[in-house]
Amino acid sequence: MNIVIYLYNGLTVLDAVGPYEVLSRLSDANVKFVAREKGLIVSDTHFLKLVAEYDISEIQSADILVIPGSVIGFIRESKDAAVLNWIQKIHQTTTWTTSVCSGSVILAAAGILNGKKATSHWGAIHMLRDFGVTPSNERYIQEGKIITAQGVSAGIDMALFLVGQLVGVEKAKAYQLFIEYDPNPPFDAGTIIKADTETVDLAKKMLTYEAKKDLSLWDTFKNLPSLIKLKNGV
Repeated sequence: MNIVIYLYNGLTVLDAVGPYEVLSRLSDANVKFVAREKGLIVSDTHFLKLVAEYDISEIQSADILVIPGSVIGFIRESKDAAVLNWIQKIHQTTTWTTSVCSGSVILAAAGILNGKKATSHWGAIHMLRDFGVTPSNERYIQEGKIITAQGVSAGIDMALFLVGQLVGVEKAKAYQLFIEYDPNPPFDAGTIIKADTETVDLAKKMLTYEAKKDLSLWDTFKNLPSLIKLKNGV
């Protein structure tokens, strides 16, 4: 099973590595990390680097396609015609096309989510509407062969759900135990719905700080709607 994970500079690493940790356990998994140009890929924190062994011209098909998100780099990818055309082409060959976090905006920009329901990170979910997509605050959403997931850690949930579709729930539960995925966070502030106003404000400031690391995209990103309003829906 060919599992293609798209990488790009500025990606959030867990968006890619979370699903990788689950999907790579499939007995017939063949994972390929792909980028517009092969080589080192720098994460959004600028500390961690991944290696893309393939460029998009070398990959013509996939059984599973994973598009990770980022703090702000996804905007660049969503405007890159070569990347969007490649995603469209690969999507035509997939059994499953998936995204994590703001990766769904990239899928939307490629026209893959038009008229469908999808989810994303709370800081980017409003952008889906610009592409004819209905945003929804669900942890992950399946629309036919497409699965979109919320921010970062939700990619693990999405991948476990996908494994359940591929090999059955019992094996998927064993995969979950194998990676000992049993979330028990110390705080109940993991979604925009649960977090209090002060937490949302602080998270918004953190998001703004991280986004400003890429000033070339900051002007596009700075006009986010009030995140407080997102507590009452998207």
